[in-house]
Amino acid sequence: MQGVGFRPFVYNLACRLGLTGTVANSASGVEIFAEGSASDLLLFQQLLEQEQPPMSLIETLQAEPAAPQRLSGFSIVASRQGDLQVAATPDAAVCQDCLYELFDAGDRRYLYSFINCTNCGPRYSIIRALPYDRHQTTMSEFNLCSACNAEYSDPSDRRFHAQPNACPVCGPHLSFVAGTGEPQQGDPLTAAVEQIQQGMIVAVKGIGGFHLVCDARNPVAVARLRQRKSRPVKPFAVMGLNPQSLTSIVSLNVTREQRLQAQDAPVLLCPSADKLPEGIAPGLAWCGVMLPHTPLHYLLLHRLCGSPAGTDWLRQPQTPLLVMTSGNRSGNPLVTDNQQAVTQLQGIADGFLLHNRDIHIRCDDSVVNGLSDQMPLIRRGRGLAPQVIRLPQSGPATLAVGAFFKNTLCLTQGNRAYVSQYIGDLDNPGCCQSLAQMTGHLTSLLGIKPEQVVCDLHPDFYSSRFAREYAQQNDIPLHRVQHHHAHIASVMAEQNISEAVLGLALDGLGLGPDQQLWGGELLRVEGHRYSRLGHLPRLALPGGDRASSEPWRSAAAVLHRLGRGDEISARFSQPAATTVKQMLDQGFNCPQSSSAGRLFDAVASLLGICHRNSFEADAAMQLEASACRYLQRFGHPQQDFLIDFSESGQPMLNRLLQCIADTEDPEWGAALFHGQLIEGLSRWVIAQSRIMNISSVVLGGGCFLNQILLQGLTEKLQQAGITVYSAAKLPCNDAGISLGQAQIAHALARQNNNDKQPVKGFSQCV
Repeated sequence: MQGVGFRPFVYNLACRLGLTGTVANSASGVEIFAEGSASDLLLFQQLLEQEQPPMSLIETLQAEPAAPQRLSGFSIVASRQGDLQVAATPDAAVCQDCLYELFDAGDRRYLYSFINCTNCGPRYSIIRALPYDRHQTTMSEFNLCSACNAEYSDPSDRRFHAQPNACPVCGPHLSFVAGTGEPQQGDPLTAAVEQIQQGMIVAVKGIGGFHLVCDARNPVAVARLRQRKSRPVKPFAVMGLNPQSLTSIVSLNVTREQRLQAQDAPVLLCPSADKLPEGIAPGLAWCGVMLPHTPLHYLLLHRLCGSPAGTDWLRQPQTPLLVMTSGNRSGNPLVTDNQQAVTQLQGIADGFLLHNRDIHIRCDDSVVNGLSDQMPLIRRGRGLAPQVIRLPQSGPATLAVGAFFKNTLCLTQGNRAYVSQYIGDLDNPGCCQSLAQMTGHLTSLLGIKPEQVVCDLHPDFYSSRFAREYAQQNDIPLHRVQHHHAHIASVMAEQNISEAVLGLALDGLGLGPDQQLWGGELLRVEGHRYSRLGHLPRLALPGGDRASSEPWRSAAAVLHRLGRGDEISARFSQPAATTVKQMLDQGFNCPQSSSAGRLFDAVASLLGICHRNSFEADAAMQLEASACRYLQRFGHPQQDFLIDFSESGQPMLNRLLQCIADTEDPEWGAALFHGQLIEGLSRWVIAQSRIMNISSVVLGGGCFLNQILLQGLTEKLQQAGITVYSAAKLPCNDAGISLGQAQIAHALARQNNNDKQPVKGFSQCV
């Protein structure tokens, strides 16, 4: 990747060891010629890996003898000719060196909001084109002053070729606009801090977009933000100055602290502590927390702490806590433009802390699940995108356009896959527009001309319609891939698996080739082919799509299946309860689905935990939180029956649901459901593993964001001698679908090359 300071690192290391030679970019990466004593060259090779810059990643290092050239020194030379296989570098949180300069009263960048170097700062969000040079970024309008230019030109300087390099003399600056849209005079930071202290909401422009910010310990301010953003219960993320300042609201350990302080500075889900402020994460047993990732965030907290001198204050354990939530209206894309922010966020924000460094590519915060040591991704955005994933095998240049929810796109070249940041749900026109824009941007940025395009099997997704039009306009083949096959293939791609596996895909909904709604599937997957070995018992969805947002409808379907339909009207206060009972009686507009997600919804509603989803997976998250609270106190409940999906799954599931419907302890019921589901799924998978003689199992789909389910099932399968794979580099939900689609399209292309007759353009179910 460009912009990580690798060539100057090589230069300085070689000079330190007294070596002579050259370093340059080449078509295959970085090419170094070094000459010196054998011992110095061996040490040089070792230190290349041990001391590499924090933003760099050495995939392979190959060394071979070369004829001496007896050069007089070491130099950085122009790039070798050829097609450079480079990618855009992700944005990185401010480094410790810049942070200490920021609060050094003697430094020329003292309290400057845009301090950065080759080890930190904006990258991907400001790049317009590659190669990564200043004139091809949004910093092009800022001409370097003589002092900054001297740093930029000096290979021994930490800011050598740091494209966003700037200072107060030549760089971007802050401004403040009132909630009415009028520019304000005076110090912008002071104005923003005063509003936050008064319980108001400030829209703050960051690296990849805007955040809406308020005092996390002010319940009135938090409630005001919820009301204005129409976000009644969806959890907010909280920013603290350092890990110690967060220990009053979440439980941290060494692993979580290290993850919080990584260069991508993600939002990390951690178990809630006793003093979680009111209204931050209603009904949940965890909270998303983060540390500052820009100089501006540190300066806000510095002012809120009273502007102490020096850097000792950075370690204070008691500091302000700020709500940091995406700067958008619910469902819309993240706002990135100043004027757009003032227009679209008016009525939500009381003020706008702006700057004049443009954001070219929006990037939401990355979100990581810290409830387990594996730290799986929930959302891949700022700091992580666009990372390269090596595929098991090469294939034609492919554009994969993802699914309907949690959309991402994937571009491939050879055996490299470039997965975009989180784009959003395609039920929003702005997100649909973002998909088209991101396609144009990434194909141009990476210089990839797709030879085929691939989409979901569902013909009515916006992404599917977009793919059809793209294929027609560019006269390239279009392939359609079944949703759950793509879930499993995504994990296989990132884990570099080529052999046949069993895939357990558990999620909300996906269309099957039989035109039925799938969502709890056990598959055998090999390349572009899969076979459906079984599925969860089907459940009626009264009202179709409405059941996804109203879990009580799935619960009503359960009662009806148990012969207790007469209880529906009495049990649920919703006005449509009587109508839903009639629909179930008549089988009208009640499609059947094997969806695991709707099963979670039904159980949450039967237990009285959640009857209506105010956001996607609301009920499932509250059900998991209820189970967490019980398990922490008592462990798994013991019962004399099991859900065994390999034998008479539906009657046994009915017994569990009957028990849950009758319980008066929702936390016990939630824990019971999780324990029984884990046991039943594990028995089912183990039985099929023995029948199929396959000992590798892949877990995929959004239900595996549930850490009780993921960890419990993984442990059970491993105890049976099964190798278990799950998502690590991408989220397990629909954000990983595009990579799976690309992987299957590659397999289709390889098969077509081997066969005389081309395979049809969709994943084959045999």
